[in-house]
Amino acid sequence: MPVGLGSQHVARTLPGGSQHFQVCTDCHKSALFTACPVNFEFQNYTIITSRCKGPQYPPNLCCSALKDFACPFADEINDLTNDCASTMFSYINLYGKYPPGLFASECRDGKFGLECPAPAPGESEKATTNKNSGSQMICSLFPVLMLTAASLLLLQFM
Repeated sequence: MPVGLGSQHVARTLPGGSQHFQVCTDCHKSALFTACPVNFEFQNYTIITSRCKGPQYPPNLCCSALKDFACPFADEINDLTNDCASTMFSYINLYGKYPPGLFASECRDGKFGLECPAPAPGESEKATTNKNSGSQMICSLFPVLMLTAASLLLLQFM
């Protein structure tokens, strides 16, 4: 996530799949996003850091670990009005010291991102109220992964 930069580029995928880019000069993150309702600072990242290790970073282990960690937060991460996705990936990269773009380049189940299985009945209240509780939810992290990777790469060259 850019810190202290005079300009910030924000990519959004609109309904229908078209991308919309905003350039915000001298703006604060709060002008673009609401605060994430999940406190990612104090989450347990060992589910990822214990399985996704370098120097090879095996995609099968890294991606399954990412899904195990992120899928319970799929609704919050996929909400483009908050900063949950960028906050989560900032902490994942902080604790795991992963190379920029690792998850974006390796982790995808299909064109919509990573597939998150629906929670087991009784596992959460969302399972009983979610109209898709009998099928799979789509955790569309791929666009978020690409945006995060691009931001990290941009920061390295500034």
